[in-house]
Amino acid sequence: MPVTKTATRALRKSKNKETRNKIVRGKIKDVIRKLKKGIEGKSKIDLNESLKQAYKTLDKAAKERVIDKNKASRLKSRLSKKIAKISDSPKAEVKTKKAKTKKKKS
Repeated sequence: MPVTKTATRALRKSKNKETRNKIVRGKIKDVIRKLKKGIEGKSKIDLNESLKQAYKTLDKAAKERVIDKNKASRLKSRLSKKIAKISDSPKAEVKTKKAKTKKKKS
């Protein structure tokens, strides 16, 4: 147990942060789980809307420093790649194509 007043406050503060971080991590897991189920075809959801929601949740978590920004980026990249594999939408194809180079006129 903390001895001083400041140590007591620090303990209270760290417990509050811990509960908030657990909530955010739970939201991340839920969003990713829903999206993966949609990708596998186990649930009927709009993949684009779910992907937007996942991006939003991951960005907020990175902004609040619950997870590292590189981890958020990595997760977003992996999810978009999975959707691009199964999706026939033009958006998915544009993301995977390489940029075209312009031909020089001679």
